[in-house]
Amino acid sequence: MTKAEEFYSSRQAKYSELKKQISRKLAFSSTLRLIVFLAICASVYFFFGNINILLPLVIALIAVFIFLISRHTDLKKERDKLAALIDINKLELRILKTRDFSDLPDGKKFEPEDHEYARDIDLFGRKSFFQFLNRTALKEGKARLAKILLANKTEDILKKQEAIKELASKADWRQNYSATATLVKTETDSKFILNWIQNYKSFVPKYIKWFPAVFSILSIAVLALFYFDIIGGSQVLLWFIIGILISGVFLKKINDLSGTVSKVQDTFQQYHQLLDFLETEEFESGLMQEVKNSITSESKKASVILKEFSRAIDALDQRNNFLFGIFANGFFLWDLRQCYRLEKWIQHHHTAVEHWFEAVERTDAYNSLGNFSFNHESYHFPEILKKGEGITARNLGHPLLHPQKRVNNDFRIDGEQFFIITGANMAGKSTFLRTVALQILMANIGLPVCAESCSYAPTKLITSMRTSDSLGDDESYFFSELKRLKFIVDKIHTEDYFIILDEILKGTNSTDKAIGSRKFVQRLVGTNSTGIIATHDLSLCEISQELEQVKNFYFDAEIVNNELHFDYHLKDGVCQNMNASFLLRKMKIVED
Repeated sequence: MTKAEEFYSSRQAKYSELKKQISRKLAFSSTLRLIVFLAICASVYFFFGNINILLPLVIALIAVFIFLISRHTDLKKERDKLAALIDINKLELRILKTRDFSDLPDGKKFEPEDHEYARDIDLFGRKSFFQFLNRTALKEGKARLAKILLANKTEDILKKQEAIKELASKADWRQNYSATATLVKTETDSKFILNWIQNYKSFVPKYIKWFPAVFSILSIAVLALFYFDIIGGSQVLLWFIIGILISGVFLKKINDLSGTVSKVQDTFQQYHQLLDFLETEEFESGLMQEVKNSITSESKKASVILKEFSRAIDALDQRNNFLFGIFANGFFLWDLRQCYRLEKWIQHHHTAVEHWFEAVERTDAYNSLGNFSFNHESYHFPEILKKGEGITARNLGHPLLHPQKRVNNDFRIDGEQFFIITGANMAGKSTFLRTVALQILMANIGLPVCAESCSYAPTKLITSMRTSDSLGDDESYFFSELKRLKFIVDKIHTEDYFIILDEILKGTNSTDKAIGSRKFVQRLVGTNSTGIIATHDLSLCEISQELEQVKNFYFDAEIVNNELHFDYHLKDGVCQNMNASFLLRKMKIVED
């Protein structure tokens, strides 16, 4: 059992036991509430005629009942969080043991139409790297994680590694962060909230700062005068109507504000809890310190400020209780008081909200990276080399393949070299190309790679491995290929890239393909790029005789006892054994 499996097993057992304890407390709490409620009923029954005993007794019992309700609510929240923590640990154990992650979000919606590598290396979609990696709890966190994977940036890699290592070591903290994030279900996009707050136009007049307080004092005086029979009910009713009319002047705008803040309430409730996690945790890595510092510029904690806004929304939401809303607006101008409170908050904090949201969402995304590192303790954080020094990896493998079935390869390519890889069908060429591509991507975002050791000069990645025709755009397969190759040529003239190509110019005849492929390789080598090209065209390998930057490698297949055997190991040289004819005969597609 790995260190990660031991951790998840122990936490699952721990949280399951705690949940049982909370469930017992909840059962006792329910019984106790029922007893207190029956005691209130009994008090009214037995002391109905004795107000001196009944009133203090009922007040005391009601106070106890309210306390028990609050405690019961807290216990339910604690139980729900424990249930979320149990689910997190069950999920991790299942994935580590069975490699089944098919029920996780696949991120297909994040796949762009034209990108340097996303479509070619199974970055999104079913059984994709995103689906394997993603543990975000927020939909904005998922989008940010996708953005990290798509960025193709090579800056601050050591800084990213440091942050991922630190988060990997904070497994309990990460789990509590994620469990808390899952407890509140939000429907409103954070971009909508930011746009609304930053463009909000106030409608409450400045005098509302003091006017509701004065009106409330006068209302209490009116009610007191009525109580002592100094004025009649008609005067009280008139005063009540005045209050309703004052509120009614702003009713439409109050309704608009109330409707909007009701949509964003859950997000603020969730984010203030997550900000509290960031504020109370100590970080040593530079990147996580930057995240934390971005939310500590205010005089108060960001979590406290967001909580204040959430409470102000709750207060305005009380207007939806019809009896309270009518009474509170008629005598205390409740809606205007709360709208002023909300607008002052927006005025003071609208510029900071974006930083707070970004901190929460970046942490959610980076938690997935830390979780990945924690789960794969045998993976290696690449050593960073100088520009142009290439890539060296020992026992490099694809992280999505089962460790017991995966065949790893040693791999070394110097800067400005090109490898041409030949091999039989199903011998492992495409898998190897995706392995190298994914290794570069993982290294660039700061993750450990699936290798015993690795060193590389940071480089951007660009690929052409899956080209398809487009009937909707009236494009042939060959034209789509040409567009992709033009896309690559334009990119590599502006920046350094590691290029990975799989069987270029498939959409034309053999002779034309051989000539075109040769000229294209010459063009790539002339740009001082680095890369790998897989092909079935053995004639392309001859270019190594005229260009010293080009090296030939192959994946082999052997026919033993009328069965195909693959070892999936990368070898020097050019493949001599092809298997298409054998497979056609073996599957009885053609006659011997």
